[in-house]
Amino acid sequence: MKIGITCYPTYGGSGVVATELGIELAAAGHQVHFIAYSQPFRLRGREQDIQFHEVPVSNYPLFEYPPYDLALATRMAEVAAYYELDLLHVHYAIPHSISAYLAREMLARQNRRLPFITTLHGTDITLVGLDHSYLPITRFGIDQSDGVTAISNYLREKTIQEFHPERAIEVIPNFVNCDVYTPLGAAEREAGRARYAAPGEKILVHLSNFRPVKRTADVVRIFSRVARELPARLLMIGDGPDRSAAEWLAHRKGIHDKVHFLGKLGSVSEVLPLADLLLLPSELESFGLVALEAMACRVPSIATRVGGVPEVIDDGVTGRLFPVGDVDGMAGAAVELLRDSGRFEEMAEAARRAARSRYCASKIVPLYERFYDNILAASGNGPAA
Repeated sequence: MKIGITCYPTYGGSGVVATELGIELAAAGHQVHFIAYSQPFRLRGREQDIQFHEVPVSNYPLFEYPPYDLALATRMAEVAAYYELDLLHVHYAIPHSISAYLAREMLARQNRRLPFITTLHGTDITLVGLDHSYLPITRFGIDQSDGVTAISNYLREKTIQEFHPERAIEVIPNFVNCDVYTPLGAAEREAGRARYAAPGEKILVHLSNFRPVKRTADVVRIFSRVARELPARLLMIGDGPDRSAAEWLAHRKGIHDKVHFLGKLGSVSEVLPLADLLLLPSELESFGLVALEAMACRVPSIATRVGGVPEVIDDGVTGRLFPVGDVDGMAGAAVELLRDSGRFEEMAEAARRAARSRYCASKIVPLYERFYDNILAASGNGPAA
């Protein structure tokens, strides 16, 4: 099958999932073509059967804002025609589903049929799509898609509630490569931990795009309380608009020497297994991919009970869930768990087991392949040889 994938190539869940899906599809023998304004950050450029097609955007003085969505539609149509794509799979509704719709209509004039699938990831529905300026066109993009998926039951129900779409939505959850995100051996783990912490110190980790919805200040506040109770370090992975505020707060609380801001990492799978706990105090998560990646590495999460997170984390079994803003509750749970080695080992093992049994790529990627086959059959297209 020849598949075009469009996503935001930046440090965020939708881009991560789209890129990992493309890598897994290519490994399964499909030809994958990424179409975006820059190469997705998790795409190394060495993967077999994967090509990247950059979308050039002209900067005419007339345009205050370059029309990326139109340039994307043009590039989608070109790549589909040149490489005889069977379908497009766009991640994040705005503006990708509209660009795909335009590309499909352009090719229809040439008697070519190009079905496209839209995967909804979260803020395209819960934040951007609900903006009055975008709600009608977001609904239009969903309804005009040949197939629509959502990453959680929560997001599917939220989309139906807010947009009343005509198009059915199938839930295909996020996934993790359980052979890449995996626990380390004792010697390798200790050697890795020594780069950040002294023997006996616990390591907590946070990974995000540092946007307000991630509540990175709460991460620092939680860790500050934990650090008062036991020797610990905090690894902050990622970057974004709230990083400066988080750094300032760490200095203000006098814990800056215990907090390591690592920036954007291409291989978080090498760092997550070094941690004891993941902190995820987000205001909203439609799935909580980073929690799943941590679980696969045998790292439980302290998270908020929001959106699709309870579908991933079983409270009290694979992690702990609290209301948004409950810094004291999350810090207390972290300290309690880190002090009780028996309980911690039990939860860590349950987290790894849940990730492997429910969310490994080997279980989820075939669901996408089956969905593609159904869309192609419904559109009258068979995959190109």
